[in-house]
Amino acid sequence: MNQPVTLPFYAKLTFILLTVICIGTITYIGSNIITPVMLAFLFTVLLLPLHTLLHHKIHIPIYLASFITVVIFVLCIAAILAFISYQVTDIANDFDIIKKNAISFFNNAQSYIHEKFQISIWEQKKYIEKVTNDSVQNGSGTIGTAIGSLSDILFNGMLVVVFTFLFLLYKTHFILFLAKLFDKEDHAKLKEIITQIKISINNYILGLIFEMFVVSILTGLGLWIIGAKYFILLGLMTGILNLIPYIGIMIAGILTILSSLTGTPDLSIIISILVVNIIVQLIDNNILVPLIINSKVEINALVSIIGIIIGGGIAGISGMFLAIPLLAILKIIFDRIEPLEPWGYVMGNHMPKKFTWRIRKLKTEN
Repeated sequence: MNQPVTLPFYAKLTFILLTVICIGTITYIGSNIITPVMLAFLFTVLLLPLHTLLHHKIHIPIYLASFITVVIFVLCIAAILAFISYQVTDIANDFDIIKKNAISFFNNAQSYIHEKFQISIWEQKKYIEKVTNDSVQNGSGTIGTAIGSLSDILFNGMLVVVFTFLFLLYKTHFILFLAKLFDKEDHAKLKEIITQIKISINNYILGLIFEMFVVSILTGLGLWIIGAKYFILLGLMTGILNLIPYIGIMIAGILTILSSLTGTPDLSIIISILVVNIIVQLIDNNILVPLIINSKVEINALVSIIGIIIGGGIAGISGMFLAIPLLAILKIIFDRIEPLEPWGYVMGNHMPKKFTWRIRKLKTEN
């Protein structure tokens, strides 16, 4: 019988660091391919109940069941985008009003800065002209970058749809592949890991969708109370952008403030919008996130923030979105493999009440 090899701590640490470096390097270099694959994997887990219903309950052939599932998914996304586009068209019709009110608000802001900070309006205009000239000089590059980014988004969106269809189609094939990688005595643990990953990711995505709707309703209701125009669209956009950690809510706030200029340049409406966003974020961060999100993935805040920063550095917004579910998958794996249990523990949100080191005193014999 083969005996397990016992390595000293420094050797284990070296192997761990080399593994982390290799995985990080491969992920960074291949992020353009890995990101659509991982997004497709998450959507596949979300769509599995519908696919199972069509294929196993209604007995639709697997090719057709996979196709129908993906089509329903794409139609849902298209319906949301169509509604947003229709509402954005109305905002575009008010562009002249927004421009006029923005200029009025800008002039009021200049006067306020001049009175409070003693910075002349001429100095403010000079600084703005310098920034504007720099932006104009780089304008062609910015437009080219925007066009390139739009084409990348469309291409990656198509890849996600194709990969989702293939994951649904070859689901059993991939499970059998994993079974062949491990010995039969490990199949029970493998099945437990796969089942737990499916449950955790499914609950996490459904929790995100529920959080999105609650944030949309609360924001829309708050904007309606203060009399903001297009409160339905702005509430929905806030809920969608809130899925992007940290920066999403800031983008939503800027868009809401700009759209509010269709009505009045008054500073009070802008302050009211900021108050609404702050209240909704307090409710989201202190009630919705702990109740809906953290209870599904059980990842502590420190690891979550580090993971989101690393994900953003590797794959931008998509990496930030993928960070939490990937950390949840790693924790599930770590918790069920004995040598990796400490890493699963440090990623969790366990809060022990007290810990004391117990040192046995050695009694020397006379």
